Amino acid sequence: MTDHLPPPPLVVRLTAYTKTEQIEIIGDSDDPFGVADAGLTWLPKEDHFGIRQKGRLVAHAGLLRLPISIGEIDTQVVGVGGVAVAPDLRGRGLARSVVSAAVEHARTMGPQHGLLFCRPPLVPLYQRLGWRTLEQDVHVEQPGGPVIMPLRTMWTPLRDGAKWPAGEVRLLSLPM
Repeated sequence: MTDHLPPPPLVVRLTAYTKTEQIEIIGDSDDPFGVADAGLTWLPKEDHFGIRQKGRLVAHAGLLRLPISIGEIDTQVVGVGGVAVAPDLRGRGLARSVVSAAVEHARTMGPQHGLLFCRPPLVPLYQRLGWRTLEQDVHVEQPGGPVIMPLRTMWTPLRDGAKWPAGEVRLLSLPM
């Protein structure tokens, strides 16, 4: 007898992602992502990917193309953010599915690198998905001027052979 794995969940491109949909996934909280104490202002994402089960939105990942300066290079990255999985469904590969689908789309957007910011406990999850930790400070814009990102910064290549350039890193916008 062969063990049959269930098929991977179907990830769909969402036409919109509102606060109502976020609440549908992770509930109504003042700090749904556990980053409010960082005191940061975030940009909304432009492209959204989700997983529905029995009509309910249960996972999400968003993308946004952003300007960045790395050393002497001014370029762009695709920021990944707003990753959410319903608490009652965590540990079932939904984050892997929704983030992988978002990264596959990011590969079509032009930039060579994907970038995300996460709380330290989530670093191993993203490492299992192929993301690499950036071991240097990253400056991000905020309404009061640039600050050092207090969360962990991770990147992934979006092109074969893409390496992270050397030099100071400055996201030339609010973070995603």
